[in-house]
Amino acid sequence: MPPEAVLAIIVLVPVVVLMLFRVNAALVFMSLCLGDVLVQFIAPDTNSFLSLFSNQFHHNVSTGTNTVKLALLLIPVVLTTIFMIRTVHGRGKLALNLLPAAGVGMLAGLLMVPLLPPGLSHNIVHSTYWGQAQRAQALIVGGSAIICLMVLWIQRPKAGHGKHKDK
Repeated sequence: MPPEAVLAIIVLVPVVVLMLFRVNAALVFMSLCLGDVLVQFIAPDTNSFLSLFSNQFHHNVSTGTNTVKLALLLIPVVLTTIFMIRTVHGRGKLALNLLPAAGVGMLAGLLMVPLLPPGLSHNIVHSTYWGQAQRAQALIVGGSAIICLMVLWIQRPKAGHGKHKDK
């Protein structure tokens, strides 16, 4: 499969899943950011811990490390997606959800590609689309973060809604 197709799949699958299952994409974006924090701060200790139990892990440290990082990156995303199914109601909110969903897809691409198996990652990194994505990295991350926050702020409960008055 061409590296451009793999990159397109990585970017488009989250968008389709989030829209199809009406998942609040802003929360999934935040979960993806949390996953990246876990990769940065938890992965080294997790790899050390796992190496105690597996001799195979020592033989293929790069693949094992990247697998653990990929799992740490995606577990919060998958769990949030499952728990937030059908949380977007109405056509207007669903249309608004498309922007954060696109942000999730693009950020997922930026974060996942370096963690893929070396041959696949190498092919994608050396494609023309990856260079464009790298140059747009700040815009993708910053713009998506701002859009997600705005969507969350817009969707906040209005004052007085959901509160019970004491008698």
